[in-house]
Amino acid sequence: MGSSIEFESNGWIWDGVYSFPHLFGGIMLTAAVLGFGVIGVPGLPDFRIFHKNKYVRVYMDGCFDLMHYGHANALRQAKALGDVLVVGVVSDEEIIANKGPPVLSMEERLVLVKGLKWVDEVIASAPYEITEQFMDSLFNEHKIDYIIHGDDPCLLPDGTDAYALAKKVGRYKQIKRTEGVSSTDIVGRILSFMKAQSVDNPINAAHPEQLCDTNESPTEVSQPKGSQVSHFLPTSRRIVQFSNGKAPGPNARVIYIDGAFDLFHAGHVEILKSARQLGDFLLVGIHTDQTVNEHRGPHNPIMHLHERSLSVLACRYVDEVIIGAPWEVTKDVITTFNISLVVHGTIAENNSQLTGDIDPYAAPKSMGIFRILQSPKDITTTSVAKRIIANHEVYKKRNAKKTESEKRYYADKKFVSGD
Repeated sequence: MGSSIEFESNGWIWDGVYSFPHLFGGIMLTAAVLGFGVIGVPGLPDFRIFHKNKYVRVYMDGCFDLMHYGHANALRQAKALGDVLVVGVVSDEEIIANKGPPVLSMEERLVLVKGLKWVDEVIASAPYEITEQFMDSLFNEHKIDYIIHGDDPCLLPDGTDAYALAKKVGRYKQIKRTEGVSSTDIVGRILSFMKAQSVDNPINAAHPEQLCDTNESPTEVSQPKGSQVSHFLPTSRRIVQFSNGKAPGPNARVIYIDGAFDLFHAGHVEILKSARQLGDFLLVGIHTDQTVNEHRGPHNPIMHLHERSLSVLACRYVDEVIIGAPWEVTKDVITTFNISLVVHGTIAENNSQLTGDIDPYAAPKSMGIFRILQSPKDITTTSVAKRIIANHEVYKKRNAKKTESEKRYYADKKFVSGD
């Protein structure tokens, strides 16, 4: 009833639009030039209301440790609430004081955040708590209009809300948390991985440097086992939200790179950046769970196919992905996607469980379109996992505390609109 009254009360505007279109068009154009917003009228296009002569700047912060598609989706939602997204990356010291030691260094976390397609600016070493001093800096120095956070609680060690001040001054907006994944969940998967390894091969469990080397026959492995079950429910809409939605032009130079891209890290971002610089369009092949399992051994991958695909799609250097790419880059694949160059990094997981395996790049090599790229960083999925395993008691204790918080969140969870 309220919406119909509003529509009827605006009838004079509609009469004016139809009777004097040039006059109303001139008024709207003048308002736009002067920087004033336009009143929303039901049934007319949704004209956004901007502050005079400036864009809406929004701020979101986080630890972004073990960056995953949940982080990416949060920043995607935050960007949708404004025009410019400024992201604060919490310092190592603040994370240690409030949550325990981070797995990734500040430098690695900065690379991951800057590599996301929705991020415009980054503030390094941001505080964990939105203090009055930092909030003043955000509003006055960085010209932030709104501070954004998810619907899950962010509490300080004393139990108070880290965003209480932003809420108090009315400059806080909330987004929907991405279900099915968290850094706590990923650490739990890796710890579960270690436990499963100790059952399969106690020698390897005692020596983390042999994390992925087992004596188990590849014929005994069909699916990843021992890892925690993923609660992620992939939808076509989520994939569309992460996708660029653009195809390469007929004369575009298409670069192809493939891999597992498990536990997406700074090394992945840097090699994708290097690959993208070689052409006009970067196509990334994501191997299936079974392919990764066969070549890297039991309990791999840590992240499942759709989780890995979203992490790669969120990277600003990636134009398109093949979800479940074949291990071998055949001439048919090259022709189908009009690939100009196939590349592979110098740093990779070299622990194939299959003996006498074929060269997956034989076809592009024979065609003269294969190149080895110098990997900018020597990080691998295994090296990241080893950091957790080497300090597993510390992370086990931290995870136990966080897991209880996660349980309370899900027990009290209510529906929150958003995407």
